[in-house]
Amino acid sequence: MSRARAAIVLLALTAVTLPLIPLQWLALRGNGNLKRRLPVVWHRIACRMVGIKVHEVGQPAAERPLLITANHASWIDITVLGSRAPLSFIAKTEVANWPVFGLFAKLQRSVFVDRQRRSATARTAEEIGTRMASGDAMVLFAEGTSNSGNYVLPFRSALIGAARHAVAGEEGDVWIQPLAIAYTGLHGLPMGRQFRPHVAWYGDMEMVPHFMEVVKQGAIDVWVVWGEPVKVPADADRKALTRQLEETVRALSAEALAGRASASALFSNR
Repeated sequence: MSRARAAIVLLALTAVTLPLIPLQWLALRGNGNLKRRLPVVWHRIACRMVGIKVHEVGQPAAERPLLITANHASWIDITVLGSRAPLSFIAKTEVANWPVFGLFAKLQRSVFVDRQRRSATARTAEEIGTRMASGDAMVLFAEGTSNSGNYVLPFRSALIGAARHAVAGEEGDVWIQPLAIAYTGLHGLPMGRQFRPHVAWYGDMEMVPHFMEVVKQGAIDVWVVWGEPVKVPADADRKALTRQLEETVRALSAEALAGRASASALFSNR
């Protein structure tokens, strides 16, 4: 039954995706808002087809320029967050060369960073700064890698500081918003630590088998919890700021994993 379900979901996703790819490709060459809105439509359709139910607390900040710092558990994070608002992602360079997913990342207007070369940080930060200055909300998975989803790794400060400086220079302010993603349910039951690797993608897990398993099973509950945006002045201490953001995301994630995210959550599987 799970194989039949996977085949149906993949066929339906393909039928939706194929006409949207050339449309987004054309939108990227224009100056309108369609290039930001089309990925949201696709991600919402994908969430519904796969069976990802998103529970959302809070909302993205309206202030600009905006950098969003989030924890990272899986490739599913992209679809979950992409379904919430027009966002672009900061991804490692390897993603650009992945079959299918690399194309999607480029159509999402991702910025690719080589985390192995410190010399590339300044160039990447400049690109991020340009995008933020133009009004794009950029998502940085600040741990620098994905993990089991049971905890939050230490945040890396280099790109946070460089991006802030690139967009605001020596005098301007930037808004940075902490964000927690927590996978909590599978088939209507609490997921627990032992089943979270069903959705968490990390270590030496292979992408295609993991993707297929998610599509076969579906029925995933995930919480997206937006923290309060922080206005960051030019003279802010980069490392202190990073610790503050990390602690906030860790606290929000722990609350969500424990089932205490919010009594007034928005069950907005739109």
